[in-house]
Parts: sequence; C-alpha cells; structure tokens
Amino acid sequence: MRIAVCPGTFDPVTYGHLDIVRRASNLFDHVFLSVLHNPEKVPLFTVEERVEMLVRETKDLGNVSVESFSGLAVDYAKRKGAIAIVRGLRAVTDFEFEFKLAAMNRNLDSSIETVFMMTSSEYSFISSSAIKEVASLGGDISKWVSPYVAERLIEKYKNREGKR
Repeated sequence: MRIAVCPGTFDPVTYGHLDIVRRASNLFDHVFLSVLHNPEKVPLFTVEERVEMLVRETKDLGNVSVESFSGLAVDYAKRKGAIAIVRGLRAVTDFEFEFKLAAMNRNLDSSIETVFMMTSSEYSFISSSAIKEVASLGGDISKWVSPYVAERLIEKYKNREGKR
C-alpha cells in the first residue's frame, strides 16, 4: 500500500490545500492529512478546530484520513508507514523553503520521499495568512475557501471584535 502524509498548519484550510489533497489522493492508496501542532506559531484556530474543518472538507475522499501530530514530519510519516511527504508549491519563493525542508527530511530519513505538487493556477496566489487578513477586514473570501470555512472565519473575527 502506497501511503503519503500531507502535513501543514491549515489555519484555515483553503481551496488550494484541498486541490493538493484531492490530487494526492489520486496518486496514493491512502493520504494522512496531518495538522501540525507547532507551539512556535499562534494560529487563529485550535488544532481541534482545524482537524474538524478538514474532516468536513474531505469527507468525500474515502482514502484520506485527518489527524494532528507534533514533532518532525519525517518521524510522523515513518510512524504512519508512509513512503512520501506531499507538499504543495505556489511560487518560486515556496520552492526555496520547501527544497531546504525536503533536503533536511531526506537527510533525516532517506526512505521517505518528498513529492512536490504545483497548486492549480487559480489558487497559486492564495495563502491562509492572506485569507485571514482579508476576512479580518470584512473582505469577500468566498472564492478561496468553502462557505463553511468562510463562516467560521467570520465568526472568529466577530468574537475577537466583541472582546475588545
């Protein structure tokens, strides 16, 4: 069985993320969509909220499981029996960062490959950070996230406004 992991923070999940996951699910027998718990970052959504959103957004993909992890992605991939770590690329700037990460992972465990997938062109400029910024300022994000994720973002920012 060819297993892959697709790690990320997914704060929040975008159509660009889902594009990569759907395409990876066509290449591998099973894909673990893995939400990274990174204590260095301060996400808008909790790990549990991000897992819940991803489960909801990928429920139609029978060979995709969603869970969280902490630590090194390469160690997580090994525990899952994965042969590959799938990473999405949007632009040249992504490549430089991802190339270094892939080289480090290969040095840590050469049995796990990194598979780079270019995001579809209509999603090549979006990022979770940009979507959060637009949402926080009341902009329309409906082209980049599902209605459910958009609703959750609006809710988060309304709750933040009410606490000021």
